Amino acid sequence: MGCRFCATGTMGFKSNLSSGEIVEQLVHASRYSQIRNVVFMGMGEPLNNYTAVVEAIHVLTGPPFQLSPKRITVSTVGIIHSINKFNNDLPNINLAVSLHAPDQDIRCQIMPAARAFPLGKLMNALQSYQNESKQTIFIEYIMLDGVNDQEQHAHQLGKLLETFKAVVNLIPFNPIGSSSNFKTSSDQSVKKFQKVLRGVYSIRTTVRQEMGQDIAGACGQLVVSLPDERSAGGATLLSDIEDLRI
Repeated sequence: MGCRFCATGTMGFKSNLSSGEIVEQLVHASRYSQIRNVVFMGMGEPLNNYTAVVEAIHVLTGPPFQLSPKRITVSTVGIIHSINKFNNDLPNINLAVSLHAPDQDIRCQIMPAARAFPLGKLMNALQSYQNESKQTIFIEYIMLDGVNDQEQHAHQLGKLLETFKAVVNLIPFNPIGSSSNFKTSSDQSVKKFQKVLRGVYSIRTTVRQEMGQDIAGACGQLVVSLPDERSAGGATLLSDIEDLRI
């Protein structure tokens, strides 16, 4: 979706996964460990591949996998027309929204896709969804130093969510090299932001534990580059990991 803070987004769009390809990931993962939770997010927008995602979830919640719907989460940048039918097609599945900003202007600056889905209309769609589904909504919020991490932004977010039953997950920004001007919020800023949401607005707020930074494999860092060019300081990107020749 081209989010400015995400290296993965620089790879561009190649194709959608089929429902079989989505299910195949669980088949392979199950060989290594018992899988209890599944999250649709990351490299791509699940609600832009709506039919395949719905079909895959129906398979995952049926035999032989029998995953509980309560342990499946679908994340979205806010595709309104898909949110409007989400509860009918996927009852009891968790919905997570990559909000990342408390107002439309900041959201458009860091998430170009937000221009197509105005914040006011998105929040109305989420309110209708929650009224119908009675489900808690998970809000994903990346913390960018000086951009969306100030105390005033915490108050804006709290007021935006005050009519919702929501859980906010604050995500420390993972550096993505010289291609980005963003910086990671300080621990103090993150804690202050969390304190406002919890203390003033009584919103359950967690801070995501980051893993994989040491191998550039943390959230927002996953991107494919040629080994010889990467070692030489190049930044040529491939469209998919399948294009990497070893």
